[in-house]
Amino acid sequence: MGESEQARRPLLVANQEDPHYHQSSNGGVDRNSSATGFLVFSTIVAATCSFTSGYCIGYSSPAEYGVLADLSLSLAEYSVFGSMLAVGGIVGALMSGKTADYFGHRTTMWIINVFFILGWLAIAFTKVSWLLDLGRLLQGIGIALTSYVGNIFIAEITPKNLRGGLMTFNPWMTGSGVAIVYLIGSVVKWRGLALIGSIPCLLQILCLFFIPESPRWLVKNGREKEFEGVLQRLRGKKADISPEAAEIKEYAEFIQLLSENKILDLFQKKYARPIIVAVGLMALTQFSGLPGYTFYMTNLFVLAGISSKPGYVTLAIVKILSTTMAIFLIDKFGRRTLLMVSAAGTCLGSLLTGFSLSLQDHHYWISSLALMGVSVYFISFNLGISGIPWIIVSEIFPVNVKGSAGSLCNLIYWFSSWVVSYTFNFLLEWSSTGTFIIFAGVSVFGFLFTVMLVPETKGRSLEEIQASVTNVLH
Repeated sequence: MGESEQARRPLLVANQEDPHYHQSSNGGVDRNSSATGFLVFSTIVAATCSFTSGYCIGYSSPAEYGVLADLSLSLAEYSVFGSMLAVGGIVGALMSGKTADYFGHRTTMWIINVFFILGWLAIAFTKVSWLLDLGRLLQGIGIALTSYVGNIFIAEITPKNLRGGLMTFNPWMTGSGVAIVYLIGSVVKWRGLALIGSIPCLLQILCLFFIPESPRWLVKNGREKEFEGVLQRLRGKKADISPEAAEIKEYAEFIQLLSENKILDLFQKKYARPIIVAVGLMALTQFSGLPGYTFYMTNLFVLAGISSKPGYVTLAIVKILSTTMAIFLIDKFGRRTLLMVSAAGTCLGSLLTGFSLSLQDHHYWISSLALMGVSVYFISFNLGISGIPWIIVSEIFPVNVKGSAGSLCNLIYWFSSWVVSYTFNFLLEWSSTGTFIIFAGVSVFGFLFTVMLVPETKGRSLEEIQASVTNVLH
């Protein structure tokens, strides 16, 4: 590192290297902030995209037999429909980082809702399979943009002492969206179910007028006066924002000296660890079986002899309760601990599900065992793997490569989703038990991966995390 860059190292990192450095308990950049009404409102509005994402993800399960009957689709054609969400996700992943960097996070959320609404209209009024697939593809683009922008936005507007808890609003809303579509889908036909999905999109479009742009994005784009006003509103009128504002501006200025936001910038030695961590966690979320469980639950219920209506009601309750638990646990136990518990639990859930399917019988206790396995999987998944990988990804990359990193992570996530969602039905035909043993094996790998490589980010500012993980300042 040259002398000029050494001289401009952020003070917080210089302090961290001082053996006499201690975190302040009553001031400075380490001061705890309270959750203002404006901060909570902005978080909820941003997380509404995640609710719609969850609704889209869960839609194909209750809609499966209605769509198959009304449009005379084969199981293979319906597998294409289910997997088109992931194809759209790949397209959205390629554009997510650059779109958010260029337009800003709030404007990108408006764009997301346009994709969602067009997708729901295409599905609701289709009479041909290609329009059904197009609607699903448009939704996939919206979900991929949400996966990046929703998490980044909330991470960048929240103080570090509240970040973990508030960021769990995203997986909570995603889980709630899946739960709601399961409940409504048990009584409403697939076309009406699609139209209902557009309602939260319309509500969010209106609410977006009343939330701010990310303060860190404003600094990055030279809008410092607006940045200070937004940060003051988020922290409260009486809050002293000067230490936090100085830290954000100082780090943003320094990081801009290092490189521009290009995809090739990611493939430097200093980013090796965050890239490995991010890619590994993205793959874990999908190859542990989520698309199979979520997209084709009706098919799984049939194989296990579970009645659809009570099955969906049970899973809806399970998803809401488990995602709610995660909100209160993440800042108490930390990211790594919950990820390890989550991976162990999804392994157990997959093993129980696979074992019940191997018995080739539909006695009550066997169906109950299958439903228990699925419930254990979803409880465990929602406690950690559902949202924590995205939280960590939003925390470990510095702002100068965050856009490119977000696109790469989104791409890995959705490519993995496509592989699982397209092959799931074919894997079940090969071996229903073997399919879930594979998912259990991936969960074991995820547990070991977390133990060895994933950092704990609880209670640290974004600037501290990025400096320690990437070693960009040493």
